[in-house]
Amino acid sequence: MTMEADAMDLKDKIRVIENFPHEGISFKDITTLLKDAEALNECINQLAERFKGVEVDLIVGPESRGFILATPLAYLLKTGFVPVRKPGKLPGETYKYEYQLEYGTDSLEIHKDAIQKGQKVLIVDDLLATGGTMYATCKLVEKLGGEVVGLGFLVELSDLKGRDKLKEYKVESLVIYD
Repeated sequence: MTMEADAMDLKDKIRVIENFPHEGISFKDITTLLKDAEALNECINQLAERFKGVEVDLIVGPESRGFILATPLAYLLKTGFVPVRKPGKLPGETYKYEYQLEYGTDSLEIHKDAIQKGQKVLIVDDLLATGGTMYATCKLVEKLGGEVVGLGFLVELSDLKGRDKLKEYKVESLVIYD
């Protein structure tokens, strides 16, 4: 998708910090975009535009930066918001999905009553890297009977091939780094 002539280039609002948190890592710091009211509004508006015409009943955001983008998007689209969290953070009964990391495992949880069968769910996060977190989130939504209608990201690190892991879903990223 091409950017509108009057749309802000969000990439210009993201600070890149070399060798953080480790040597050889080029960290994409979105806090510089988040503190800029105009850029934050543009980010949320661009995400909404990417899913224009898609029926959405709920927006899901994985912990923790997914909350930052998913909640205002839910407000704009007049939908509810559902958090997906690390184990032990949700007070009600939950489902857990465990997934492999390069060295070990991680897991995410969702409330068992968070999504009703057949609800159309848009999942939003700040970053698409390897796709593990988003894949786990999709599987939790589907376990509850939700239909994943799209995945929205502010930043995508295309060289990590996360999109390949998510090829069965509509994936939209606002800023792509090669």
